[in-house]
Amino acid sequence: MAARILVVDDDEGLRDLLRLHLTSAGYEVEVAADAIAAGYVVLKAQPDLIITDVKMPHMDGFEFVAALKADTTLPRIPVIFLTSVEDGDSRGRELGAVGYITKPVRADRLLSLVAQHVPGGAIPIG
Repeated sequence: MAARILVVDDDEGLRDLLRLHLTSAGYEVEVAADAIAAGYVVLKAQPDLIITDVKMPHMDGFEFVAALKADTTLPRIPVIFLTSVEDGDSRGRELGAVGYITKPVRADRLLSLVAQHVPGGAIPIG
């Protein structure tokens, strides 16, 4: 069974690009435009991995992950932060992030990092 990945980003084009890379590699992908929508997805059916943008309206990626961690009914879900700059590395580590992907996203880096943290992973490109 393919691993389920949730992609959270307010940029529709980037969400579509990540979905394309991940589904082409054999993952099941759900997307959310913001942390609020992503919270509903997580509560409905927990993903195996979350890739979330850091800077989003309403609630940033760090706040979203902190809220998930505060819910003791949820299992620990690996998180990869997506950012245009690596400015929040220490904060991400405090929240238990398993990695960072910088924009623009390189498919080989994305798939390699994802494959390290989810079962049923695809073979990374490159």
